[in-house]
Amino acid sequence: MTPVPRFGLLAAACTCAWLLVHGCGPGPGYGVRLRPRRLTPLAYKQHVPNVSENNLGASGRAEGKITRHSERFNELVCNYNPDIDFKDEERTKADRFMTKRCKDCLNKLAIAVMNQWPGVRLRVTEAWDEDDNHPSGSLHYEGRAVDITTSDRDIKKYGLLAQLAVEAGFDWVYYESKYHVHCSVKADHSVAVEKGGCFSASGLVTVAEGVQKPMSNLRPGDSVLALSESGGIIFSRVLLFLHLDTEHRSTFLILSTENGHRLTITPNHLIFMAPNLKLDYNEYYASFARQVTRGAYVLICGQDGHVHPSQIVSVSQEERIGVYAPLTEHGNLFVDGVLASSYASIEDQRLAHWAFGPLRFLVGLSRVFMAVNPLTVVMQGAAEVHTNFSSHQILSEGHTSVIHNSSGVVHNAVNKMNSTCFRKHNSMLYFDCLYGAQVGVHWYARLLCTIAQVFCKPQFVTEDPVKEISFC
Repeated sequence: MTPVPRFGLLAAACTCAWLLVHGCGPGPGYGVRLRPRRLTPLAYKQHVPNVSENNLGASGRAEGKITRHSERFNELVCNYNPDIDFKDEERTKADRFMTKRCKDCLNKLAIAVMNQWPGVRLRVTEAWDEDDNHPSGSLHYEGRAVDITTSDRDIKKYGLLAQLAVEAGFDWVYYESKYHVHCSVKADHSVAVEKGGCFSASGLVTVAEGVQKPMSNLRPGDSVLALSESGGIIFSRVLLFLHLDTEHRSTFLILSTENGHRLTITPNHLIFMAPNLKLDYNEYYASFARQVTRGAYVLICGQDGHVHPSQIVSVSQEERIGVYAPLTEHGNLFVDGVLASSYASIEDQRLAHWAFGPLRFLVGLSRVFMAVNPLTVVMQGAAEVHTNFSSHQILSEGHTSVIHNSSGVVHNAVNKMNSTCFRKHNSMLYFDCLYGAQVGVHWYARLLCTIAQVFCKPQFVTEDPVKEISFC
């Protein structure tokens, strides 16, 4: 990993400390008054996502029954969370056994239940099944499914309980019975769990003069169509890629709108949506793409150059190779004509945007320095990555860039960042004078997660920055 500048460490630490004492609300705008988010209870017999449980876009295929005497029994963990009531009618503690991912989601849900209904606790009626009480192929046999209620057994709460389970990260939630909610997760070793993604290589963005460019050809320094804080359509500079892996295979959701847009996005990426038609863009909040269902509304860029709501008419999925997560100055961008966030894995646009503030500031400083002395920077960068200029094609689109420094002075440069990008044998390698060459998850995302694990409460942070807090 490239050495981290001391100033970057200090800035990141200050940001994390700020996050401990400030609350942030959802929404694409940053200058509006914060409003509490409304949770929409699931309807009876509704499940999220709107695919079958064993679909790859949900919890995935069953992998076989686990018994106490099988080797896979060691994959299960025992949940001793005192804030959860376990029915355990068999008196064998079977209801406490589950996969680690299921345990993590359940613990998050327990906190959400107590916050939603003070004095009420989460209750688990069924988890791992070792007595053949479920149909063949049930994820209960693998410790990947739980049936839940509230401790007061108030059936009027179960619709909202199901929505809270979706928010807690369960991969499939089903308001199955009037007397319980069924939740399940992917296998711990599932590729979809181990690595997030963002946008596919074929995702289209709009650059200068209305030209559309596939995500695979996007470079730091390009300006893409995005939404400003005031709700206007603008061009926002791509600073870098938070995640870039041209070889990684991932499952993508295909969200089709009534206007003909088809957004390809991974389930854990943030997209601005509303369950019902809202005319004000501020009413659209950042939500995981996996929670977008048919009938929901997203924001699109109309032919008149203004943002408009558009209804989702279908949700499908497919596997593709290549994941791309561009970070823009405004933290959002239009991909395939639909407004999406630059961030993922944490369902709070403001929180993620503030957390990456120091990184955006450092990139801005590096660009100012490059504008002052570009030759020195390029040569130093070339020396560090041992690049032979005669054996690489320098990528220069020739677009005019506008760079703002901290004093508000505007500097015009012609794709300074692109002069440090190189392409060889159809694979991308880009060098940044401050951060060095980077393919995969960006070092700042890893650093941010590490710092958060030290200062923040455990329930707000995942254990592996590569698996979950890749912000992609």
